[in-house]
Amino acid sequence: MITFLDHVAVSGSASSYETLLGRRAANGRLQTGNIGIVFGAAAEALSSMVFATSALDTAARLLERRAVPSERSDDQLVLSPEATHGVPIALIEGAQPPAPSAPTLDEAAAISSLDHIVVRTPNPERAIAFYAGRLGLDLRLDRSNPEWGSRLLFFRCGDLVVEIAHDLKKGVSDGPDHLWGLSWRASDIANVNARLKSAGVDVSPVRTGRRPGTEVFSVNSHTEGVPTIVIGGLKHW
Repeated sequence: MITFLDHVAVSGSASSYETLLGRRAANGRLQTGNIGIVFGAAAEALSSMVFATSALDTAARLLERRAVPSERSDDQLVLSPEATHGVPIALIEGAQPPAPSAPTLDEAAAISSLDHIVVRTPNPERAIAFYAGRLGLDLRLDRSNPEWGSRLLFFRCGDLVVEIAHDLKKGVSDGPDHLWGLSWRASDIANVNARLKSAGVDVSPVRTGRRPGTEVFSVNSHTEGVPTIVIGGLKHW
C-alpha cells in the first residue's frame, strides 16, 4: 500500500533548512534524495508526515477494512488521529520521490537524504499493530537496550526508516504518540560538519555512532526546534 515517505511538515520558514541541508527550497518545498520538507505554521515543530501510495482510492478501501478511518482533503487522504494515536498522518498518490532540490554548494557538502524519522510512543505494542498491521510497513528491528533506556522499533519505508522509540523507564500507557526528530544522511560527514560550522550553525563535534561503522553529530540550531542529528559512513537501509 505505502511505497515511500513523501514529505514531512515543519513549523517555520525554509531559510533555516536551506542552510542546514545545503539545498534551495522551491514553491514552499525543499527536496532531498528521498524525502521533501514543507513549511508552515503549526503547534508542533515537526507537525505531520505524508506517505505516498500508488493508488489512493485503493489505499482508502484497504485502510477502511483495517479499521483506520480517513477523509479525502484535496489530493490527500487524511487518517483519523484516533487511529494514528495522535500522530498527524496523510497519504498522497505518487510513484517515486521528486528529484532533489539544487544544492547551494558542492554536493558533497549538502545533506543527501533522510535516514530515519523518530516517533516517540508510550505503547510499543500498539505502535507495532498500527505501523505494521494497519499501514503495512516492514518491521525490520525490535530491540530493547537498558543502557540507552529505550525500546526501538525500525519500520522500513522505501530507503528510510520510521523509528518508534519507547522510554523503558516510563512504562507502558495509553497516552498519545508524538512525532519527534529527524536523522539526516551525509556522504561526507566531516565536510558537512565543517560547512555548517562556517555558516554559523551550532553543531557538535563528529563522534562515533551507535550503528557499527557510522559517525554522527548533533545539530542544535537551524532546525526550527526539531531534534536533529546527521549520520555518515553508513549504507542505506
